Amino acid sequence: MKRYITFLRGVNISGKNKVPMTELKKGFEEIGFSEVRTYLNSGNVIFSSDEGDVEGFTTKIETMIQRLFGFDIPVFVISKEALEDILAHAPDWWGSEDKTTYDNLILIIPPATFADVFGEIGEPKEELEKIKGYKEAVFWSFSRKDYQKTNWWSKTASANIGTKLTIRTANTVRKIVEM
Repeated sequence: MKRYITFLRGVNISGKNKVPMTELKKGFEEIGFSEVRTYLNSGNVIFSSDEGDVEGFTTKIETMIQRLFGFDIPVFVISKEALEDILAHAPDWWGSEDKTTYDNLILIIPPATFADVFGEIGEPKEELEKIKGYKEAVFWSFSRKDYQKTNWWSKTASANIGTKLTIRTANTVRKIVEM
């Protein structure tokens, strides 16, 4: 059995797209996944499967969410090994204990690519934020006190790009990989 991680985009935010994690876990089990665990209330699901079809998993999960909860949301599925590889390629400046900096991992939902995301958002503001793309992810760090002045902050939530990515903190991603 191989471990996989699903990150749902935009659930349980400000009362929108409500997804109880216990019901989500049951939904994953009903569609054939085992050793299902959720983490936090933001749509992080870890599961096992003998199959290896990430694209097929994505379709199954999207269909299940539509059936159980009545809405469509972007879904990002990745193997635990692939996520570990991404984290192994984190830049030195990302994920530190510096409390003045906020470190996020942006996961790019296929078929979107880093080039697509960068093309829509543009360059980071050098003095306030840093980015580094690697495979289907972007390491993104920014000043906590000046986050609203960054180029990427408001644009990652825009309607044009928002459905192409999902974002998690460095600590959340690290914890999920350990599960």
